[in-house]
Amino acid sequence: MKREEELMTKLAFIVDRYREVEKSVGDPEVVSNPTRYRNLMREYKKLTPLVEIYQTLAAWESDWNQCQEWILTGDADFVALAKEEMPQIQEKLEKGYAASRLMLLPRDEADDRPVMMELRAGTGGDEAALFAGDLYRMYSRFAESKGWKVQLVNANEGTAGGYKEIIARVEGEGVYGWLKFESGVHRVQRVPETESQGRVHTSAATVAIMPVAEEVDIALDLSDVRRDTYRASGAGGQHVNKTESAVRLTHNPTGVVVECQDGRSQHQNYEHALEVLRTRLFEREREKQHAEQALTRKTLVSSGDRSAKIRTYNFPQGRVTDHRIHFTSHALPSILGGDLQGVINALHLAEQAELLAAQTTENT
Repeated sequence: MKREEELMTKLAFIVDRYREVEKSVGDPEVVSNPTRYRNLMREYKKLTPLVEIYQTLAAWESDWNQCQEWILTGDADFVALAKEEMPQIQEKLEKGYAASRLMLLPRDEADDRPVMMELRAGTGGDEAALFAGDLYRMYSRFAESKGWKVQLVNANEGTAGGYKEIIARVEGEGVYGWLKFESGVHRVQRVPETESQGRVHTSAATVAIMPVAEEVDIALDLSDVRRDTYRASGAGGQHVNKTESAVRLTHNPTGVVVECQDGRSQHQNYEHALEVLRTRLFEREREKQHAEQALTRKTLVSSGDRSAKIRTYNFPQGRVTDHRIHFTSHALPSILGGDLQGVINALHLAEQAELLAAQTTENT
């Protein structure tokens, strides 16, 4: 069996880095610097599984070498034992090498961040707003199944229900990594409740999943931000229409406008709006980087184009189709009920296949 020398060398370098980070997080100077400590702890957590698989592979390679030594002894009992053990060890090593190659694939540093999830009704009038509401419930239930926290930031309800626009902050382990492929246009085909002829209509809603920006990510000059307050409207508590608790922020250099009215106070709405503003500006920068990367590597899974139609929910056929990877499921009620894991797993597998193919091409 051929030992994966290059792969094990990469993993060995990671083990060295892991030991450096492990030593640093115990340094009082580092502990007293919250930003540096947090970043190092993130790196420590990210490196830990790679160190564990390296140690496991090294142990299996040691077992393989031991078997070869037994064969060289010529002793019949040792040779028989080696021949019995080696196929099992080889299978473990091959699977371990394959798993570690996946773990070494380029990873988005934002995968572990919380997200701002923005849903907007598109074409289809009231039906589009109702569909946006359906999508929000779908994501909320999926978040609940993962143990994540969903916090409503702002909502603009539709006249017949649902939402013209809704923004929520979702926090938990690996949130952006799980949801990042959901950005784009989602289309629904069904008979609206208001349709008397029973005709199927097509409506759409846009989903944007953005990793939450931290203050260190964006140098936001507050002198560039105009702040307006107004009375909140719609659901939001006792303060509605009594105090100017709603906040609108306008970033003058870019024209980005953020509104927030669902907090309990003007201060809370201001803080939420400021976080959304930072996140949108951060996402603009990330989109520029993605556009540059797209010139060298085209990916079906994540185009970064929110105007692209990515998924159709067809009620007459009970079908959900993700157009990027030609994934189809006939479990539409279950998926809209929050059982998204199968769809998301398929998208992740497609991305891994693309990255492995690109890596193979680069190495040849």
